[in-house]
Amino acid sequence: MPTLHYAVRIAATPDVVWDRMLSLESYQAWTSAFAEGSTYEGSWEAGAQIRFLAPDGSGVIAEIAESRPPEWLSIRHLGMLENGVEDFDSAAVRAWAPAYENYALRRDGHETELSIDVDTTPESVAMMNDSWPKGLAKLKELCEGRP
Repeated sequence: MPTLHYAVRIAATPDVVWDRMLSLESYQAWTSAFAEGSTYEGSWEAGAQIRFLAPDGSGVIAEIAESRPPEWLSIRHLGMLENGVEDFDSAAVRAWAPAYENYALRRDGHETELSIDVDTTPESVAMMNDSWPKGLAKLKELCEGRP
């Protein structure tokens, strides 16, 4: 499974970046680059289950593997949600789960360097390479107070 890497420098403290990255309203804004209406249900606390949902209610079920605000977040993707049914065991899910999405935030002077490593399927690489830069540009705007 390929692991993709993305990074952005943001003129804000790690605390601000962490907050804008994970607070529901700003999360919905920056993740609209992946799917308009994206949201989540759950907690960002270590060990908590979290669901990343599309507007139709389908999505990915994950758990927070590790959370050290405001410097490190590791999400372990474990299954899918489709038509209200959780799937952790199908061949399609077993082909990629568990998959990790890791965020590292590092203060560098007056900026924060945000680095993300994402495990993905070969079929999703093009979509990820299109969506992540757009999402991170929106997150940067949100953190830097630009409209």
